[in-house]
Amino acid sequence: MDAMEFFRNSSGNWRSQRTTHHLAFRRAETGTSEIFVEALGADDQKIVEICEMHDCDPAKAVGGAFVRWESAMAWDKEDENHEGTTVFALIPDEDNPQQGLLLRERGYAEIVPIAGRYHIDEEEALVLVTEYETMTTIERFWFANPDMRLRTSTVQRFGGFNTATYCTEMRVKEENTVSASPAPAYEQFCGW
Repeated sequence: MDAMEFFRNSSGNWRSQRTTHHLAFRRAETGTSEIFVEALGADDQKIVEICEMHDCDPAKAVGGAFVRWESAMAWDKEDENHEGTTVFALIPDEDNPQQGLLLRERGYAEIVPIAGRYHIDEEEALVLVTEYETMTTIERFWFANPDMRLRTSTVQRFGGFNTATYCTEMRVKEENTVSASPAPAYEQFCGW
């Protein structure tokens, strides 16, 4: 499997259950998300635009994905908004198409355009590593079966791990999607 095939396999609607461990506070927070993924071909205008945004030659891109999400976390305040969209563009390394540059218009940990690295590991998981000015994120996505995707992520700030997240994502039919709602706040009694 290559990264573009991973995006094609991810296309569709997903419902995600998430647990984020806030390591410094030794607390866990739960949440849910509705996620839509659309694989994009190399000639898609969104791929061309994000390549140009990052001063990369669009002819080197093999495609990418458009992602939209709507999320809710247990500790959310009324004015917090966990909705958004982003575009990913894949530019494989010339000597190894299983890894390369991942261009985003919006990062995972900071809402800024960012370029990171991707690779497909020995278990056919997609691994994304993004270096920001003050932090590093590592995300790993893999399929347990065609309709169940798993995801882990860590955010490392100032040399130490700050959060670790685990998500279970189930494919859903479009007519069955619902708005995300916060999961019970079980972190009050389970710690982490």
